[in-house]
Amino acid sequence: MAMNDGHILEQFLEMMMVERGVAAYTIDAYRKDLSDYQQFLHEQESNVTDVDARLLMLWHADAKMRGHQASSIARKFSAIRQLHKFMLIEQWRDDNPTKLLKMPKLGRKLPKIISDEEMQNLFDVLEDMQKSQPHDAIRLTCLLEILYGSGLRVSELVSLPLSAILSDAKLLRVMGKGGKERIVPLSDLALEALTAWISIRHLYVPKNKEEDKGFIFPSKSKQGHLTRQRFGQMLKELAVLANIPPEKISPHVVRHAFASHLLNNGAGLLSVQKMLGHADITTTQIYTHILSDELKKFVLQNHPLNGM
Repeated sequence: MAMNDGHILEQFLEMMMVERGVAAYTIDAYRKDLSDYQQFLHEQESNVTDVDARLLMLWHADAKMRGHQASSIARKFSAIRQLHKFMLIEQWRDDNPTKLLKMPKLGRKLPKIISDEEMQNLFDVLEDMQKSQPHDAIRLTCLLEILYGSGLRVSELVSLPLSAILSDAKLLRVMGKGGKERIVPLSDLALEALTAWISIRHLYVPKNKEEDKGFIFPSKSKQGHLTRQRFGQMLKELAVLANIPPEKISPHVVRHAFASHLLNNGAGLLSVQKMLGHADITTTQIYTHILSDELKKFVLQNHPLNGM
């Protein structure tokens, strides 16, 4: 049965969400990028079932002409490539034209991290906050201890259900990308912070207790839990109090700090991969480049031959 572009796009997005467990905000990004792609094809009097390599090259040139950065074009092309793979599998096409267009490889951007000292500054400020805003300080301390101590993705952290706390309370069951489950340990400090938070959690449950959806960090948001955007804002407010430039910190930066500080203190790459929930170890290996740069700098500064 012939299908129009709109139906194909919705079938693809449904597959990504249901079969691959892609997050809602990622689905929204796919929808926007692919809708733009389809709009371009319609302007060229074509569609996704007829597009060829020539049209893909025109799309690429058009994206550059409109001022899109190379990273943005690469992201859009990744979505387009996955769409055409899906069409091939579903037999809506008998070829994949994206194979004929090669995107230039982007240099991998090293993740931003903050130092041990800066992390300690954040916790010191939280300790001071206990006097003026005790409940907010307890909640944020718990969030930061779990994030920095277990390396969760921000979306995983804020949406943790109470059932994620395993019976011995020293482990968390985390549902990661693609619905993959993993178990992460809690440090003594994180466990202490979690215990303190659970004792006052009821103060943050909406007044209508029927709205309590059983998340560790409840809120009045549509989702029923603290949003990742609000948590990011809270971190930046904390950074200002700690005299750290707010643009230098985000939940993702703290996750990077967790990984790099672990490796720096002798943890194995495979262990860190499991903690982070990376499907491919090459994703985890990016942190070894940070360590290599730090070691290189240390040797150049301290090796006795350097002065010669």
